[in-house]
Amino acid sequence: MVASRWNANLREILTWFEDSNLNQNFGDLLLGMSLSENSNILKLEERPVDSSENNKESENEFAIPEELPILPLRGLVVYPQTAVPLTIGQPRSIRLVDDVISGNRIIGLVTTRNPELENPGPQDLYSVGTVAIIHRLFRTPDGTIRILIQGLSRFHLGEFTSEEPYLKARVIPAPEIPIDTLEVEALARNARDQFEHIAKMIPSIPRELVESISNITDPLQTAYSIANFERMELADAQAILELDSVEEKLRKLVTILARESEVLDLGQKIQNEARSEIEKVQRNYFLHEQLKAIQKELGEGDENAEDINELRKKLEEAALPEEALKQANRELDRLSRLPTSAAEYGVIRTYVEWLSALPWKKSTEDNLDIVNARAVLDEDHYGLKDVKERILEYLAVRKLRLERKSQLENEIRTDRIRKEREGVILCFVGPPGVGKTSLGQSIARALGRKFIRVSLGGMRDEAEIRGHRRTYIGALPGRILQAMRRVESNNPVFMLDEIDKLGFDFHGDPASALLEVLDPEQNFEFRDHYLEVAFDLSQVMFITTANSLETIPAPLLDRMEIIQLAGYTEREKLMIAKSYLIPRQIKENGLLPKEIRMDDESILTVIRQYTREAGVRGLEREIGAICRKIVTSISEGKKKKAHIQIKTVHEMLGRPKFLGNEEIARRTSIPGVATGLAWTPTGGDILFIEASKMPGAKGFQITGSVGTVMQESAHAALTFVRSHAKELEIDPSFFQNEDIHLHVPAGATPKDGPSAGVTMTIALVSLLTDRPIRPDLGMTGEITLRGQILPVGGIKEKMLAAHRAGLKTIILPKLNEPDLDDIPQEVRNDMKFYLVEQMEEAIKIAIPKKKAKK
Repeated sequence: MVASRWNANLREILTWFEDSNLNQNFGDLLLGMSLSENSNILKLEERPVDSSENNKESENEFAIPEELPILPLRGLVVYPQTAVPLTIGQPRSIRLVDDVISGNRIIGLVTTRNPELENPGPQDLYSVGTVAIIHRLFRTPDGTIRILIQGLSRFHLGEFTSEEPYLKARVIPAPEIPIDTLEVEALARNARDQFEHIAKMIPSIPRELVESISNITDPLQTAYSIANFERMELADAQAILELDSVEEKLRKLVTILARESEVLDLGQKIQNEARSEIEKVQRNYFLHEQLKAIQKELGEGDENAEDINELRKKLEEAALPEEALKQANRELDRLSRLPTSAAEYGVIRTYVEWLSALPWKKSTEDNLDIVNARAVLDEDHYGLKDVKERILEYLAVRKLRLERKSQLENEIRTDRIRKEREGVILCFVGPPGVGKTSLGQSIARALGRKFIRVSLGGMRDEAEIRGHRRTYIGALPGRILQAMRRVESNNPVFMLDEIDKLGFDFHGDPASALLEVLDPEQNFEFRDHYLEVAFDLSQVMFITTANSLETIPAPLLDRMEIIQLAGYTEREKLMIAKSYLIPRQIKENGLLPKEIRMDDESILTVIRQYTREAGVRGLEREIGAICRKIVTSISEGKKKKAHIQIKTVHEMLGRPKFLGNEEIARRTSIPGVATGLAWTPTGGDILFIEASKMPGAKGFQITGSVGTVMQESAHAALTFVRSHAKELEIDPSFFQNEDIHLHVPAGATPKDGPSAGVTMTIALVSLLTDRPIRPDLGMTGEITLRGQILPVGGIKEKMLAAHRAGLKTIILPKLNEPDLDDIPQEVRNDMKFYLVEQMEEAIKIAIPKKKAKK
């Protein structure tokens, strides 16, 4: 450091000089006023400076030499008419002070542009500085020198005459420009008022200093005195020194003071607000304590005690298990010691309320009447034989176990490791609209249990299942325990809807959190992150629903019993419409049963020509549209009732949306177009595959948004056709001069899988032999390069789709023959199945040979 302001506040400066026997008015000295009569006998290290009467000079009588030693200042500007204490630490600066003390004690003080420089050169200094005189000096034990200097006047730096052992330069006096106007006087007065206002907010500024500045009448002295003590940027402080006009100096200073005043006012406002808030909390605390004392004297309980007693009563009624009760009592004890105004009071109370509100021991009694359960299930849903049988099996097992409970305990060894399973975990898998969700409600009604449903679609956060820990603001239990609290029973039918649509991200994987919930070996002590105590879920009957098993993680899938719900046949849809959909739409639209009548043919027309789906949602929407049009006619007075026939259906619903097998016959009349069967998450569907050829050279492309597996099937089909061209009566050189293009329409829909191999092969053979494929034929199966036909999945859904589309003949892999048992009898009666093992068999069935011309 070259030179810096001594690190002490003003009171410490005063103490320092008093300790140094400086018997002089400190305020006058710091304000740059004339020294007292004894000032010229001030001692420097017990050695008097020249103090004869002939050499006694006032600060205005000093003659400034043409050349001065220059002491660079770091982070500090010294003004004329001000006194400043400095600490000198660097060797060359100490050398400078020692030389000056032995002479006239006059030095030049110039501020460095960069306060970080240790050894600034001439180019690092500002151009304007202050001539100063050293009044007092003493040395400290650490080797530094402390001096008290007084600024005399300004100067401009001229040519530097020496840089060693310290800086010397020629100086040019820069006298101030005195201006005595009313505006200058107003500015000076404003500066004094601003400084006084600031001093009130800064306790470290002595009151004597403020009074001394308030008594100054000289505008220039006002500017320099305030600038000397006001906190400001180094550049602003130097700018005040460099300005020649007193008016400009004051304007600059007033601007700085105004900004500082605003900053201090704002800081004081913030501090007052914080203090007020603290005082308010303390005041509330004391008032609460006084209220407690008054209530105690009156023999009344306080509000806090009443809350605690109420919570204890709820906990007793909830019959918590030992672990939960111990945790609840511990939290209640903490709550009783807290004031109601404490931030943690609400958190603990909410936690205890959750513990008391959960159905630890509350349950509903099962209705184990199997005959009644069968009647309820049949009343609510048509078909769904597999699901109904599984529920009746569950009821039969529960009933028998209760009847033989004592006998089983005596005759069968108890497993000390595995807990006895009470609940059941089912997974209904099927296309939309087949009644998966409503089936859960029907099961609950049949069992006499409560029903609760939670949708898992789009859930990405593991905390949705397990809850948040209480360390988080606004933490709550997960969706599982929230639902258990709402249903108020520990053995409801709990439906987890759309489990195949769970997501995951950086918040965690909810599917992994469900592993504990859906595991009978673990869910008897499910621990939510919020409660941190075990809750028994083993009595709950969990039912999950999904459209597809592909996206469900294997560990989660392994914990559930899968029950497939396929799409409905025409007859089943007809029965569902007559028994459920039409009565519901009649009621929802405000009609009476006698006002509308739909015969079977009109319902079948809606099913065949206006819907093509596995479920019945679209069918119900169309029936609803018919009912609304009838309501409109009745409201307008055009009709009193309506008999819906086929003609009426077309009038109300417009032209048919689906044309049945007419479209298939039209598209397959061209050689190279085959009808395949596909499985989708929404049920089965038919799939057209088109093949075309053009002049070229061995080109083969597949389009239609097909996946990698399907592309490989297409290449396998082409390889089979080329390798068996002679047997298939195809020119073996066809690929030399032609390109083949295979396309699967509905290009916006992604497609993949190996089951289209047979269809692609037959489409290629049809194209190359110029023979069309049978229009009533659908097919599915995977092929090998040798022409073997391998089994595929989704047979039931594919057959139902073929039946909906009006196909009568189906080619299936021989190894899929056992799957025909799953197909409804009415579908099997309407269709003919060819079970094949080799591709040659399929080609003979699909592509009839042309009749020879006579």
